[in-house]
Amino acid sequence: MADVARVESLTKRYGDLLAVDDVSFSVREGEVFGILGPNGAGKTTTLECIEGLVTPTAGAISVLGMDAARDADAVKRRIGVQLQASAYFDYLTLTEILDLFARIYDCAAASADLLRSVGLVDSAGATMEKLSGGQRQRFTIAAALVNDPDLVFLDEPTAGLDPQARRSLWDLVSAMAQDGRTVIMTTHYIEEAESLCDRVAIMDRGRIVALDTPRNLVRSMSDPHRITLALDGVCGADGLRALRSVTDVTAGDDGAFVLRSSDPTETVPALTRWLAESGFALTRLEIDTDTLEDAFLALTGRELRE
Repeated sequence: MADVARVESLTKRYGDLLAVDDVSFSVREGEVFGILGPNGAGKTTTLECIEGLVTPTAGAISVLGMDAARDADAVKRRIGVQLQASAYFDYLTLTEILDLFARIYDCAAASADLLRSVGLVDSAGATMEKLSGGQRQRFTIAAALVNDPDLVFLDEPTAGLDPQARRSLWDLVSAMAQDGRTVIMTTHYIEEAESLCDRVAIMDRGRIVALDTPRNLVRSMSDPHRITLALDGVCGADGLRALRSVTDVTAGDDGAFVLRSSDPTETVPALTRWLAESGFALTRLEIDTDTLEDAFLALTGRELRE
């Protein structure tokens, strides 16, 4: 697939603050590309540089085959942008706002169809103050689609929303991808990136520390599997540590053991043989695989900041 956006050695400074530090990545046509990280990681600044809203300190950016700096006006006509915070005209209805945006773009957007696509057709005659937080966010996406963009940017689209409204926004993002649009989104919700994104760039302190599919980011961990077991007697951990593919064993307060394994298909048969030889019987056995959150913590060494 062709690249619709390419970022090379992007750097952005604000005085002594290095907000984005030598970031490079590309986004493929038709994918949902996520930038995951805590607040202050540099996600929004990276998006604003690609969108042409902020001038980079250094680096090169191409969008839809055009130079983002030299062809900024042409780029902006073909992208849709949903910002973290948006302000609209207080006394215009949703339909009137979309019609106004269509005139600015000199295009023939169908306001009713846009509102229907985000579940707001019944609110077409309402003003922004009449909308709930989730409805406002859905309207910002409708506004971002007025010019029928090839590439859509979503900056923290579900921040501050309740779970139901968040899931509704997820459905909209999935629908955009199904319509063939390319989506670049930022988020600090791990489950959001895991559910929506084809690939995820994990960003922290201005740098991208890993980039891959959510599944591959988890698989890249040296021991991504946890085997929790309890026995019908007291034993030490040495025998468990000797099992194939086990990299670590910890004992819990409840007497259970947690084994870290790089390959449970090797560890479980070895465990079965060890049990038969030692005479112990299992009273509990659970096998879990790490999540994208575990991968994030392993890569950054700290929890997400809300």
